[in-house]
Amino acid sequence: MDLKEVGQLGTTQDAHWYYASKGRALLQCIAGHEAHHILDVGAGTGFFSKVLLRETAAESATCLDPGYPADWSEQCGTKPVSFQRRGSAADADLVLLMDVLEHVDDDVALLGDYVVQAAPGTRFIVSVPAFSWLWSQHDEFLKHRRRYTLAALRRVVTASGLTLVTGFYFFAAILPAVAAQRMLGRFRAKEGAPPTSDLRSHHPLTNRLLLSLCRAESVVTRHNRAGGLTVFCVAEKH
Repeated sequence: MDLKEVGQLGTTQDAHWYYASKGRALLQCIAGHEAHHILDVGAGTGFFSKVLLRETAAESATCLDPGYPADWSEQCGTKPVSFQRRGSAADADLVLLMDVLEHVDDDVALLGDYVVQAAPGTRFIVSVPAFSWLWSQHDEFLKHRRRYTLAALRRVVTASGLTLVTGFYFFAAILPAVAAQRMLGRFRAKEGAPPTSDLRSHHPLTNRLLLSLCRAESVVTRHNRAGGLTVFCVAEKH
């Protein structure tokens, strides 16, 4: 979770349909790849690192975010998690950039810095928001610079020095509803009003329905080249 949105879900982040579904997609990205040490760039609350620590044989995680007020460490079960404002990919064999590249002016340079630091064989998993026509107040609130197509993210990944393994869209099942909501939001937007986040808690039945839709979609997620709310790319340093 982005640090700007901390507190909007209270203690329900693990159960929220968006994060639970995205965590499941992340697990699909590492299927068949054994990771031991995770570097989570722009980690925010460290949600995705903790998913991997709980669900895989990964041994430790380092979460980086310049927004942390200080460095600290904690445990995820018996596994150590370090939260740092700065760090290196030198000791990692899995690097996550989950919704990070859209925040910076030079996405190739940021990703490339970690590619240079990483050892050969390190796997990178990158996710970004999809399609510029879905731009909304949510992007303004989070200070995004851009949204991506799958082709655009592939170009960034390869330009940074990585070899692409796979790429796909996610959250296709809810794309029509979200697109309609955002188009309507543009007409309702009040000039001069501060931007707001779309992230919120839902009624348990609504949350369960959205979670079920995304779970059904996950069966074909890795083959989706058509569209969705999020773009994933999996790549490796050779």
